[in-house]
Amino acid sequence: MFRLLLTAFLLFVSLLGAHAAPLVIKMGTLAPVGSSYHKILLAMGETWKRESKGAVELRIYAGGKAGGEAEMVGLIMENSLQASVLTAVGLAEIDISARGLQSLPMAFRSLEEVDYVGERLQPKLEEILARKGFVVLFWSDVGWVRFFSNARIRTPDDLRKLRLFSWSGDNDQMEIVKSAGFNLVPIETADIVPSLSTGLIDAVPMPPFFALASQVDKRAPYMMDLNYAPLVGGCVVSRKVWETLPEDTRATLLAAARRHGRDMKAAGRRESGESEAAMAKRGLEIVHLTAEEKELWRAMAEPLYAKIRGRMIPAPVFDAAMEALRDYRAQGGK
Repeated sequence: MFRLLLTAFLLFVSLLGAHAAPLVIKMGTLAPVGSSYHKILLAMGETWKRESKGAVELRIYAGGKAGGEAEMVGLIMENSLQASVLTAVGLAEIDISARGLQSLPMAFRSLEEVDYVGERLQPKLEEILARKGFVVLFWSDVGWVRFFSNARIRTPDDLRKLRLFSWSGDNDQMEIVKSAGFNLVPIETADIVPSLSTGLIDAVPMPPFFALASQVDKRAPYMMDLNYAPLVGGCVVSRKVWETLPEDTRATLLAAARRHGRDMKAAGRRESGESEAAMAKRGLEIVHLTAEEKELWRAMAEPLYAKIRGRMIPAPVFDAAMEALRDYRAQGGK
């Protein structure tokens, strides 16, 4: 009888301990350790812990400690990670529809247009990603991608003379951009700075914040002031893991994530301008283009849309993005 009671007691303690243990969600990000993006994710973790009453613990692996974006997607599929903050390049590893928010060079005239198109596309993209096993916690962006180079760039012909960074493994983008006469060099994101130092590449498109953080401007001291494309991304979590939480907990944590996502977008856009100013103080030359030179870039980009549609971006998503742009402008948006 004593043994039976002891066994029952130990089983109860075991079950109680298992119930009390928090759900640990490991999240990877390329955001530098200590950056505002990293701090916002840490704050989100504290919010989740508090609002779930300790039931959820978010562990952040920043600065690429969990690998590149494609690697992080693979780790989530293996359940070695459960979540990640990804650019559209990483999200495209899940489904290429995510490129509809980013892979449209010279299509957007303002960040307000980016917001409008995003609001129209995001619900459908969330459905697509959910079917692939990922829940979108929030969408964000870090403002415009700029071209940093070791020689002044004013026109597409100037850039065609240089060796341009391209994300390794993105073969569709490489073929399409190469068709416009550009000399692409595919490398991993972590190899950008060493490749600029050794001369493997001469130019790289990236947001100013990341250029400042990685000191790209010291190796590529020219930045073209052109709104070529926004760098859009999102925070995703494994749907399988997410759905182990009670529905009311999921709703609470999702609402918190969306709030922190808005903070991240605001910080990213603000710090983009601040980063440009900081780099200019330490020697970066910002190359301001004339209206005529900007038209040359638009004339280069627009013929590529026919190749992007249906290949880099599924035709329905591409068409929806363009329709949203037309609607915004028809309403008087600038």
